[in-house]
Formats: sequence, C-alpha cells, structure tokens
Amino acid sequence: MWQFIDTGENTGAFNMEFDESLARRLLTGQGEPTVRFFTWKPWAISLGFNQDENAIDTARCALDGIGVVRRPTGGRAVLHAEELTYSVAMHSKGKSVLEIYNQISKALVLGLRLFGVNATLSRSQPDLREHYKNPSSIPCFTASARYEIEWRGRKLVGSAQRRFRRHESGEEVVLQHGSILIGPAHRGLPNYLVLRDDIIRDKLTAELLSKTVELSDIKQSAVNRTELASCLKRGFEEEWNIVFDVQPSTAKVQEATNG
Repeated sequence: MWQFIDTGENTGAFNMEFDESLARRLLTGQGEPTVRFFTWKPWAISLGFNQDENAIDTARCALDGIGVVRRPTGGRAVLHAEELTYSVAMHSKGKSVLEIYNQISKALVLGLRLFGVNATLSRSQPDLREHYKNPSSIPCFTASARYEIEWRGRKLVGSAQRRFRRHESGEEVVLQHGSILIGPAHRGLPNYLVLRDDIIRDKLTAELLSKTVELSDIKQSAVNRTELASCLKRGFEEEWNIVFDVQPSTAKVQEATNG
C-alpha cells in the first residue's frame, strides 16, 4: 500500500530528517512506500551529502534568514524558495538508479501535464564528474541529467537520489526527492556562494536564468499550490496504477518525530 503525505511548511532540518526517516523506517519494515509533498519555511539552501559546506556563505545566509542544511542525498546546492518539493521512499526491487529516476519522472510529467504544462524528460546525460570540477557546478540547477524534467529544454525539476541497504539481506530502499520550481527566487543562490569574484557570480546567475524555468513563467500567472499538488498526486496514481492511502500530516509528523 502506498501512502501519501503533504506535510506543508517546515524547516530544512525537519524536511531532510523526515525524508531520511521515511527511507529508514521502510527499510526496517516499520513504514510504507511513500510520496510526500512539502515546502520550506524559512527558505533554505540544501547541500548534497558530500558537498563542501565552505562553498556557502553561511554568515550571509544567517543575515538574510536563509537556513542551511545537508541533504541525505547527493548532488549540488539548491536554494529552496518558491517551489513545491516532492520525495519518494520506495523499495528498489532490483531497479537501477536511472530506472527509478525514469519511473518517478514519468509520474511527475503526467502530473504536470494534468496541470497544463507540457513537460518532457531530458534524454542527455552530462559527464557530471567533469561538470563538478567547474565552479558553475555548485548550483544543482545548472545541469540536467537523464530523465530529469524540462520544459522547452530548460530545467523545471531537479532531483537527487540515495539508496539505503539492509546488509544481511541486500534489500535496498530508494529515497529520491526534488524541487519543482514555482517562482524565480531559486536564482538567488549565487548570492550565497563563496566565489573567487563577481564575474563567476554573474556567470552563474546568467546560467540559472538561461537553463531553468518556473511554472509561474510557463503559465504566465500565479500558481495555485493546492491545485498543483493535486495534479501531481493524480499523476503518480495514474502512471503507477495505484490508489494512495492519504495520511493526516500531523499524525505522520508525530510518528516520524517519535520514531
């Protein structure tokens, strides 16, 4: 049975701990496969699991009320601002990283199309090792990996994945989460990076402007979060042929906190 939870606004620390708890509870048999939607209050920058925290100007973040948190997944920095974030905790069932990406992305694409946005899947696969050597790689949204979601060649959804393994059985649980861009505030990330000079900062800002797109820009109107979440939820149900057990968010928050 798949469960669905919308936990609304929470801090970056809460959101990342909650996501990891979903995966770990599933691995130990205490949880259920889950799709969750949430937002961030205050806005926060999340770092990939292995990313150097010194890349972030934490003093400026504190001054502007921007949280800083480390994700349990990989990838690069994201400024979580005007977005709807999704997470999926599920058994891998022998599927590869790209197969899971594809499975989740197809559901998100269907949901976005139900919302009136003709999103597509990226078919290219950049050399991320080479990309990460460049200062422009610090923001997650400067490159699209295969099966990430675009609109007319510009990145609309950025995702990251991690696998948790039970050593005695070899069973794997996948945690994947990602940002569905609603407004342009994410483009402010370069202002919070420690960079050599403003030339690099300006280049990053230009890259984010040219390589990303937001739902408010596509639709040329304000985005109704409730309607968007409803369409995305339907996208998962229709693409995966499931019916969610919708859980009250307050009960699941308390359960995860106690667990």
